[in-house]
Formats: sequence, structure tokens, C-alpha cells
Amino acid sequence: MRYLKDFTVGESVAIGPYHVTEGEMIDFAKRYDPQVFHVDPESPESQALGGLIASGWHTASIFMRMAVDAYMKDAAVIVSPGVDTLRWLHPVKAGDTLSGSVEIIEVRQSRSKPDRGIVATHAYVENQDKVAVLTMENKAFVRKSPL
Repeated sequence: MRYLKDFTVGESVAIGPYHVTEGEMIDFAKRYDPQVFHVDPESPESQALGGLIASGWHTASIFMRMAVDAYMKDAAVIVSPGVDTLRWLHPVKAGDTLSGSVEIIEVRQSRSKPDRGIVATHAYVENQDKVAVLTMENKAFVRKSPL
């Protein structure tokens, strides 16, 4: 388990790869973001975008899965207070393979809770053509020591 002292500013972790399928895109969108350009590849809206595109929220969820698999499952994360910035830079399409990195940009003690600190990260996700599809900055509360 990684505690606050185990995180270093400048540390970078590779995430991915994750292969995106059309079925997964449509299933996610039907349930959570049922806009026509996410659910109907034949719609004029999808065609205007060059085909079906993944919901940005789906892309963010894929990022989260890659981050958990790469490093968060071994971190003593308590909870996240939220996302500071989230940008969808390029559409994700069926057949894309996503990968990227998460860089630690801040590590500090919590001012109000002595049992934890804050780890801030910058995430970068790109497709197989090295085109950036998502960037995000967020924070997590991390325990200083075991419970």
C-alpha cells in the first residue's frame, strides 16, 4: 500500500492501453449520455462528426479504469474532493486504443485533517495516433499511515 510519503512530485505513471469498442460506446451512452451522436452511427449528427463518437463521460470513465489498474488500487486513497479541470480534446471513436500518463504535481499535508494529505495529479490520455483526447487535473486525499 502506498501512503502519502510514498508519492513524489514529478513522478509519472503510464496508464493503458484500453481498446474502445462500438458496442461498449453505445451501451454506455444509452445508459448515461443518450445523445444521438453517441448511440446511432447512421444518424446525420454522427455522420457530420465522421462517425459515432464516445461520450466524454465514457472517456473519463475509461481514464479512471486505466488509472486504478496502473496505480490507484495500491494507493491509500480515502476519497477525492473533485476534479479541478477536465478537457475533452478530440473525439474517441470505436477501434481507438487509449493510453497515457498520470503525473504527480503536488503532495502536501492536509491543513485540517492530520491523518491525511492531498495528492494532486495531471492526467493525459491519447489515442493510438498520439492525438490527445483528454486532460484532467484532480486531487485525492491519501492516508499518511495504515488504519
